[in-house]
Amino acid sequence: MSAQRPDLSGTSDLSLRLGRRVRSARAARAMTMRQLAHESDISLPYLSRVEKGDGNISISVLSRLAAALNVTMDSLLTDHDRYGPDYTLIVEMLKRQTPAMLREIRSSLLEQLARREVGAAQPRRIALTGLRGAGKSTLGPRLADALGVPFVELNAEVARQANLSINEVFAIYGQAGFRRLERQCLEQIIASHSEVVLATGGGIVAEPATYELLLHSFFCLWLHADPDVHFRRVMAQHDVRIATDSLREEAMTNITGALEARRRLYVLAHADIDTTRLSVEQVVRHALDAVACNATQAE
Repeated sequence: MSAQRPDLSGTSDLSLRLGRRVRSARAARAMTMRQLAHESDISLPYLSRVEKGDGNISISVLSRLAAALNVTMDSLLTDHDRYGPDYTLIVEMLKRQTPAMLREIRSSLLEQLARREVGAAQPRRIALTGLRGAGKSTLGPRLADALGVPFVELNAEVARQANLSINEVFAIYGQAGFRRLERQCLEQIIASHSEVVLATGGGIVAEPATYELLLHSFFCLWLHADPDVHFRRVMAQHDVRIATDSLREEAMTNITGALEARRRLYVLAHADIDTTRLSVEQVVRHALDAVACNATQAE
């Protein structure tokens, strides 16, 4: 399968969906178009164009429409409506919860889904997450060998499918194209491997749908280290994507910034290992212990 260039023609479709949602929200509130135009301070002809899907709407106009309809801006843009009213009410309920309660709800939901799958052969898939330099490519093959399962690098699968290097994939197809390929490759790995150790790219956690699939289908281990250790390891790999020049300060800023931006996502992994002061053999033992503990809890 070859990679497809991202389709940039979806703007008109978005305008049509936005217009449909504005009409639907207005009808649900029994508002006339004239009332909505008045309350949002938008001209009636322009509002008519927006609802028909041919208005070049700005963020300011979107904000005024949302305020007049008493809805959020994202509700006018996202595709939540195709899931029905239950989904909308669940989202609103979740918005009222604390972060701790949300994590508890997610864990409870996963346990309930797992109970429904009892009777089927339980897959043994382990995913390694973390920044570049965390040790995923080093630990992965050794952990897979110890468990007697295959080792796969997700980025290598993306490159193989695209028949390009990872840098070329980003250069030609951009971030969105790469992420679509990443998701497709992950789905294929899940379909073809009931047992596998998978090393993922550092940014996979920033893609909610893909990360949710990873957390649901794999036992996820977050490997992390102190920023200066990441720096030394990345420099040893000559990774130009994260260290764009020879200045230590800029490279360290890149690493620290990525770690801080993703930390709240990385911590959602089922277990983590701080590899800062551990030898490779010690990291392997910690990983095997975590996998064994997870298997015991699943019984």
